[in-house]
Amino acid sequence: MRLLIVLALCLLLTTAVLGKKKSKKSHLLEKKEMVKPVKDEMDLIAEDDASENADTAGGFDAADQPEDPCANFHCGAGKQCDIDENGKPKCVCVRQCPPEKDERRKVCSNHNETWDSDCEVYRMRCLCESNEEQCTKKKYKHAHVDYYGECREIAPCTPEEMEDFPRRMRDWLFNVMKDLAHRHELDEDYVELEKEAELSLGHKWVNAVIWKFCDLDSHPHDRSVSRHELFPIRAPLLAMEHCIAPFLDGCDVNDDHQISLHEWGKCLGLEEGEIQNKCPKKVFG
Repeated sequence: MRLLIVLALCLLLTTAVLGKKKSKKSHLLEKKEMVKPVKDEMDLIAEDDASENADTAGGFDAADQPEDPCANFHCGAGKQCDIDENGKPKCVCVRQCPPEKDERRKVCSNHNETWDSDCEVYRMRCLCESNEEQCTKKKYKHAHVDYYGECREIAPCTPEEMEDFPRRMRDWLFNVMKDLAHRHELDEDYVELEKEAELSLGHKWVNAVIWKFCDLDSHPHDRSVSRHELFPIRAPLLAMEHCIAPFLDGCDVNDDHQISLHEWGKCLGLEEGEIQNKCPKKVFG
């Protein structure tokens, strides 16, 4: 009898352990299924392009379509417009990037690999996304330009450098805005903002910081700056300014992959009362 009781207890324990493992495994599988792949800046841009093309296609009748169906059709980096058998525009991978001999055209990808040009990076990404035979490595499905120039070892940003970075960034933004104005290349919506910055020391850095936020908030105009909208300021500077990447990451205080005007202003050292919406209506509506 005792033997039977012992065997029964062993059976119950074994069943409980197996059930627990199965439940844990099932939970992990469910959790894994819930995790969605993180979209990078090129994924977001591609979604915007697809939406714009859909809006364009829906806004014209066949009679209103231009002679060249690709005229109003936008294809992202690494892609070009082509005409399908029905005469409709579609995006296909760039067939061949123009050869680059200028060393300054080289770029470093997020895989820390040097490419001859950004065209080569995004063409390969397109080929891998489309599962073309020319795709050399599956990892290139999410390849993008990390910064301009050949890949190099980028030193970490020290706490002292990071503490001083907002001041240097504000000064740099003011000088860029002033230089664009003097060369008559500054958007006319920001000319008065720049004049005020030059005439008033109190508006010098404030206006430069607000201008750059408005300038970055471009695709789409939604009162926030996304990771892919930061690309024009991050990629050109990273090779020369090693604090730019951790600085921009730190500006996203709530880690929602969007930087609001308030987050941008506080990150660059503006006081609460200085952070004001001075963007033109075409940006914020």
